[in-house]
Amino acid sequence: MKKNIVLFYSIFISSLLIAGGNMATRLPKVISIPHIFCKQAKIYIEKDVNLMWQDEAYGDIEDGAQKRNYSARKAGTHAYALSYCRRLNYAGYSDWRLPTSDELTHLHAPQGKKFTYSIDNDFWSSTPATEGRYYVVFPADAMRYARSPKQSNYIRCVRCTVNDIKKIKKY
Repeated sequence: MKKNIVLFYSIFISSLLIAGGNMATRLPKVISIPHIFCKQAKIYIEKDVNLMWQDEAYGDIEDGAQKRNYSARKAGTHAYALSYCRRLNYAGYSDWRLPTSDELTHLHAPQGKKFTYSIDNDFWSSTPATEGRYYVVFPADAMRYARSPKQSNYIRCVRCTVNDIKKIKKY
């Protein structure tokens, strides 16, 4: 009998502790979150050559892929880069491609910040070099360098804007 009483009081006291004490009669106000937290598809338009460039953030996943020589998101091997751009659906467009080395060189030749999201490392081009290699362009000096297609580098896709000048004005 004594065990039952001790058990009853233990359960009773535990339930009081779990139930809590004083409850506020008013709930705190809900904070409204502005829409600026939603990420928007950013682009950079090079009007003199009618090109639209993907301008998307590079993060830890891309850094890891580039440094450890594997493919993920906007960094990877040359074959992955070609496939990534072909499959890309970004800013309402699906006709993206890997840029040529001339396009990348032209883009970075006059120094200055063009992109919201940039990174100072090699970017793949679709231009073949010698001995089975492909050119990458380093943004800081706008020079091209031959790299093995199995090496991991960053990716920035491009598309031609000749046919959609009216659409571009809303960006």
